[in-house]
Amino acid sequence: MGVCLNDGGRFFVTDQEGFWTAENRINRVKVGGFYGNMFGYMGVTDTADSAMEQPMVWITNDKDRSPAELLWVPKNAWGSLGGSLLNLSYGTGRAFIVPHEEIGGAWQGAVCELPLPAFATGIMRGRFAADGALYACGMFAWAGNATAPGGFHRIRRSEKAAHVPLAIHAVKGALSVTFCDQPDASSVKPEAFTFKVWSLKGSTNYGSKRYGEHALDVSGVRLGEDKRTIILTILSLAPTQCYELTAKLCGSDGAPVERSLHGTIHQLSGR
Repeated sequence: MGVCLNDGGRFFVTDQEGFWTAENRINRVKVGGFYGNMFGYMGVTDTADSAMEQPMVWITNDKDRSPAELLWVPKNAWGSLGGSLLNLSYGTGRAFIVPHEEIGGAWQGAVCELPLPAFATGIMRGRFAADGALYACGMFAWAGNATAPGGFHRIRRSEKAAHVPLAIHAVKGALSVTFCDQPDASSVKPEAFTFKVWSLKGSTNYGSKRYGEHALDVSGVRLGEDKRTIILTILSLAPTQCYELTAKLCGSDGAPVERSLHGTIHQLSGR
């Protein structure tokens, strides 16, 4: 549904839930990698996860039932969001920011909706113009939440705080999330966050249900020196195919801010 080329020649691509594909996914593609299409023209017959390149992010249908094109925000556009990776959605008519990192050669990340109303149609292709706005278009043809026949949309960055995650970092016992705007420091407390994990199973069936879903305790939280990075103490944090982090904070103006990140962790950094 969408390919995003990097300056270095490597690229990201979205893939849809299906047979042997447990959920929707964002892949960071490398030469020679096999990404799970057992119906493709190749010699791979091993269906084990270990025989396949794992995605940068598994995306559950609760978050986005059909990811489309990925694209980069120009560095001179959208303020602090400049240089971020976005994912457009055919399935829900939304745009997501995709904070990500590389640890030990493994790419991992998360998706979080931009604070916009859902569009009436799926948005599948987007381009930034000289005016700094993102122009996106799409349609409805099959299996989607946004059922208007088609649409052409302009997304502009306003002066209003967006409070979306720009970066994530998973370490032993903690997860840090850097937001584009400062929260109200008094709202940054353990009870403002929930964190749960689950796993998937690829098979000849279409997609996968959640396996072993359970919550992990957020035992502590603190603000980093930049006042935008929140470090969550999660002592039992471990690699997981899927996690959901929810945050119920306040902005610097006292207005409530609720955000939900769905992500994947392959490796924990030593620091």
